Amino acid sequence: MSVLVLAEHDNVELKDATLATVTAAAALGGDVHILVAGKGAQGVADAAAKIAGVSKVLLADDAAYEHALAENLAPLVVALMANYDAFVAPATTRGKNLAPRVAASLDVAQISEILSVESPDTFTRPIYAGNAIATVKSSDAKKVITVRGTAFDKAATSGGSATIESATALADSGLSTFAGADLTKSARPELTAAKIIVSGGRALGSSEKFHEFIDPLADKLGAAVGASRAAVDAGYAPNDYQVGQTGKIVAPELYLAIGISGAIQHLAGMKDSKIIVAINKDEEAPIFQVADVGLVGDLFTILPELTAKL
Repeated sequence: MSVLVLAEHDNVELKDATLATVTAAAALGGDVHILVAGKGAQGVADAAAKIAGVSKVLLADDAAYEHALAENLAPLVVALMANYDAFVAPATTRGKNLAPRVAASLDVAQISEILSVESPDTFTRPIYAGNAIATVKSSDAKKVITVRGTAFDKAATSGGSATIESATALADSGLSTFAGADLTKSARPELTAAKIIVSGGRALGSSEKFHEFIDPLADKLGAAVGASRAAVDAGYAPNDYQVGQTGKIVAPELYLAIGISGAIQHLAGMKDSKIIVAINKDEEAPIFQVADVGLVGDLFTILPELTAKL
């Protein structure tokens, strides 16, 4: 089986989501190739070539791929799939936008957010907000798969010696244009790659209180800041802080849930964390059912004391 992996990158740096996707692709068996589509992305291709287990890197360097517009990427992937048995993408915004288009063009069923590879045609994936795990077997000749990165180990970034080949770029489809990006800049680690995350919930009461109590603790720990959907919907934190089924899926070494009740939607996004610490005044809060360490009390009293002792 030959597998084509979509590289997640920003034209400068290869993202960690790619590494977990390579691990999943390798479990399918056969050759693993990586597609780097972008503009001025030679450095990304060089980094991809060093990943252990990768035998070839296809570099499609063209202005049409600079902003990873799915309308331009999908025809490229579909054309390349004539030589591959499976297309595997990380379950990121980019992967979720692209993979369904590829699956539809190939007339196959997409297998979304797999958690494991049982065999080349059998996989597990979460359903019902992660409360059940389905085992899915596909009879399609070509597989289109997205990978939940937190479920797989990251492939080594060194030790590989893949060849780099140019892939023929296709013309801009003209179906969409890149208008701009309003990105949040922060000195803190990126949420999905952070080893420690401090998340706040609606119990903090306001945006001012959220940042007054959460930010100092995160700074002391060198952690990323997250939030529950309720806190985001209330305007306490921006959308890109949201952890959960409709936010970001994370699995850090340490996850601190501050004033978060533990709704199913939120638990689906963080319950794979190695150690979960919960602080909540409601001792019946569902978050305590998944927490390794639970502290019942007033977060406005506990958090300043905890921050001061670090």
